[in-house]
Amino acid sequence: MHEPEPAQQVASAAASTHAAPANAAPKPLSSRISREAPARIVAIGDLHGDLDKTRRVLRLAGAIDANDVWIGGKLTIVQTGDEIDRGDDDRKILDLVEKLKGDAKKAGGEFIALVGNHELMNAVFDFRYVTPGAYRAFGDLTAADPNTAAFLSQLDPSARGRAAAFAPGGRYAAMLADRPLFVKVGDSVFVHGGILPKHVAYGLDKMNDDVSAWLLAKKERPPQVVVADDGPVWTRAYSTPGEERCTMLEEALQGIGAKRMIMGHTVQNGGITEACNRKAWRIDVGLSHYYGGPVQALEIKGDTITALKEPG
Repeated sequence: MHEPEPAQQVASAAASTHAAPANAAPKPLSSRISREAPARIVAIGDLHGDLDKTRRVLRLAGAIDANDVWIGGKLTIVQTGDEIDRGDDDRKILDLVEKLKGDAKKAGGEFIALVGNHELMNAVFDFRYVTPGAYRAFGDLTAADPNTAAFLSQLDPSARGRAAAFAPGGRYAAMLADRPLFVKVGDSVFVHGGILPKHVAYGLDKMNDDVSAWLLAKKERPPQVVVADDGPVWTRAYSTPGEERCTMLEEALQGIGAKRMIMGHTVQNGGITEACNRKAWRIDVGLSHYYGGPVQALEIKGDTITALKEPG
């Protein structure tokens, strides 16, 4: 199921930007979005407010036990965004992930959560996919900034807590500001929607920094290149690729210095799929209750890539 494109919600107020030429040499990626390869990586796609399935896929990955305690040791988990919307449990998922980020670090591992389109939609109060239970879960939050509070007073009372949470500068917006749009771990680059050559030329670090600054209320608008219809959290360019799209993917990967791209965003009916000679991996399997898909994750050990599947 495809969602409406974001331009009219997010980008209408954003100033236009101009990408660098496609053949410009990419700048080295910062440590914020580039890691040395660990022995084992497990990538997890969209969670969409389903805490039960979130716990199940993390157990499948060997990350947590039945009590949500980190048992992954030096495992690296990459979750490719869209933890929220479509289900009642999205605040609990956000909080669990933040806890596991700290627990993994203490054990010598890492839990990396990326920003997806639904996280950015909530930051502009696009709440079309919020459930009644998810509104209630944020009902205890209020805006600290007087100007924000005055604006939120115009919203339906049921939405004010959530809006306070995700408004730039709000508690959960600040949480998201610490999450990158992209991460490169070893030879694999991870993103919610996809990275196009023009994104590489524009600068992945710049996009990350500008989105973070916006979520912290240090910039007035998100960067147009991110929230455009073909932005990295929205594009579906590699969802049904042909030869032209595979050539485009190869160009992007060369610019990043990666062998493969792992992405969520577009539901793959029946489970994880690959394309472009195993250089494109689509891991949004619709595992949430909303979609009713299987519980799966993608394991990466060097160049050995395996789809992990819940038994049954």
